[in-house]
Amino acid sequence: MMILEESADLPRLNVLKSVLEAAGLHPLLFDGVAPYPGVFPSRLMIPEDEESLARRVIREAEV
Repeated sequence: MMILEESADLPRLNVLKSVLEAAGLHPLLFDGVAPYPGVFPSRLMIPEDEESLARRVIREAEV
């Protein structure tokens, strides 16, 4: 697993996770349940062999 994106913007990471899952990928959200949401960054992780496809899916979704 590798970090695809790290952010304190948990709603954004949840949307990206959903987009990646809809594309058939296998993302995981780490540190998504924190005592102070938005203060500490969470990490969107992806298997290393899915990285390039995941980055392309995110780029296309942001357009």
